Amino acid sequence: MASDIHSISGFPEWLPREKMIEEEFLEKIQRVFRLHGFCPVETPAVERASTLIAKGGNEKEIYKIRRLHASDDAVESGDHDLALHFDLTVPMARYVAQYEHHLVFPFRRYQMQPVWRGERAQAGRFRQFYQCDIDIVGRETLPISCDAEIPSVMAGIFRSFAIGEFQICINNRKILQGFLSSKGIEILHHHAVMGCIDKLEKIGKEAVIEEVRKIVHDASFDVAEILDFLSKNIAHDRVADLLAVSSHELYQAGVAELIQVVNLTLAKGVLPSELVIDLSIARGLDYYTGTVFETRLVKYPQIGSVCSGGRYEDLVGSFAQGNFPGVGMSIGLTRLLSQLFRYQVVIPGPHSYTKMLIATLSSEDATILYAEQFASQLRDWGIACEISLASGSKAAKHIEYATRKGIPFVAFIGETEATQRSVAVKNLSARTQTSVVFSDEGFFREICK
Repeated sequence: MASDIHSISGFPEWLPREKMIEEEFLEKIQRVFRLHGFCPVETPAVERASTLIAKGGNEKEIYKIRRLHASDDAVESGDHDLALHFDLTVPMARYVAQYEHHLVFPFRRYQMQPVWRGERAQAGRFRQFYQCDIDIVGRETLPISCDAEIPSVMAGIFRSFAIGEFQICINNRKILQGFLSSKGIEILHHHAVMGCIDKLEKIGKEAVIEEVRKIVHDASFDVAEILDFLSKNIAHDRVADLLAVSSHELYQAGVAELIQVVNLTLAKGVLPSELVIDLSIARGLDYYTGTVFETRLVKYPQIGSVCSGGRYEDLVGSFAQGNFPGVGMSIGLTRLLSQLFRYQVVIPGPHSYTKMLIATLSSEDATILYAEQFASQLRDWGIACEISLASGSKAAKHIEYATRKGIPFVAFIGETEATQRSVAVKNLSARTQTSVVFSDEGFFREICK
């Protein structure tokens, strides 16, 4: 019977030591978000399906919700149109439109919640995963300088992760759209073509050429010229050279914005080695209108993009009157961690937050009460501890338990220690043991820091 028990494919479950790393990463992300002045927001897991579909959601990947035995009144109440959100950007847009008159603009929000997508489960792809987002949303206008804050936040987060070198790839969709128009590709085909280009790294040059030719209905269309342009290596101080490539108005506007954002990003402390101009970055979602970003780990290119985002001009405006331009980014944390575990970039450690196991060597009431007092004192000092349930057992049994959970210290308490108000602390890695008085706060803080 037990062999038949398993979780559903694509819906991850971490072991405690993996979940602890996830919490650690969430705390690091949250800290950087707050340092940049973003405030927390949480929206329901459920949105109107029509809302999600209208803003770029792939209908095949959206999970609809219904009660198993829904009555006719479900249709009347609108319950038939409910679905799980596939990202946090569309719910954020609805949220801003709904609470417009209660928010201060530019509105700076962060949001860290699970999202759901009906993707085919495979390595690094999940149907439920944690997403961590920020957005800066303006009313009517939003300075281009806000675009430069996003890579600054990205850099702060990935430095805090300490998982190796990273590169933030930056582009502007106006450059790509203007260039496509200058080559005779109609505007109605732009989204589909950019979606193909966004898959360049996954499917390769020849496959992209074939797909684009099908979209434009021209088997001889020179797609290679477009891809050659997109593969240009552009130095930070040579972005202006792109102005000579095309006189198309939208293209020129995109280059001008890219120049400004690159300069501001470097001024904000992002290192030149951390910022790469990549004209092939398009981002598949159709609400992006300007600056776009993708972040990659230098030593692990096979992982692909681990953090992305961009600028949008009309996402919120579709839910409310007026213009609400914004810019933001998102980290698919579950996917990132699964790959870091897979390639052993991050190796899970202890199975517990416990720093000290309190082990009683006697079943006497006085010994057990003293152990409880000692545990309470440690927690008052901010030291995580737990009392071994194997009361009165031999030391070896307590040590075995602590070793399996990765607890670094065991505090032994017998009748002598209870009488003397002391403990015998064993360092499991150093294999040393020290007798310490109950009240020596400095000693316990030092070894458990």
